[in-house]
Amino acid sequence: MGDSLVPTPGTQGQGSEARFTTDGQEDLRTAVQALRWLWRQDGPPEGILCIGTDRSTGDALGPLVGSELTHRLSSIPVWGSMERPIHAANLQNLLKQHPDLSQRRILAIDASLGKLNDVGTIVIGPGPLKPGAGVNKQLPPLGAYHLTGTVNVSGFMEYFVLQNTRLFMVMRMASFIAGAVSRSLSA
Repeated sequence: MGDSLVPTPGTQGQGSEARFTTDGQEDLRTAVQALRWLWRQDGPPEGILCIGTDRSTGDALGPLVGSELTHRLSSIPVWGSMERPIHAANLQNLLKQHPDLSQRRILAIDASLGKLNDVGTIVIGPGPLKPGAGVNKQLPPLGAYHLTGTVNVSGFMEYFVLQNTRLFMVMRMASFIAGAVSRSLSA
């Protein structure tokens, strides 16, 4: 596939990222293929960091994915779930408890805000995630790989927008992401 993620049918690629909707099984297969391609470049993730909070509908994407992955994966550590979310207030504590996280191949997963036509889109790529960027938080970049789900529009009153994001869409995206990640890591 070359040096970057080559978009396959149903995706719109930008550089080394692949973009997907959560519309169906074909999108899920394509997302699994893109993740497996990514793992072949530098190795599969040694851990998965799911960022977000259970106190905001839109920002619950990461913890929802983390909760599903803790049930699906037993061989890879998962940080961040509905029971134990990882968010801006406790992220530094996690990094102090696990100082090696910045040296490990981590897949970082988080919700994002974007343009109206990007809502419902999942973006997968190499390189770190910048958590909190959508709500103007200054947090350290995390992960060797990133996966974001655009849950709503950005540009105005981001915290209010996150609070008023449709839970059904976030749950559907979380299920899609957890399915794609778990399948990409199975034989």
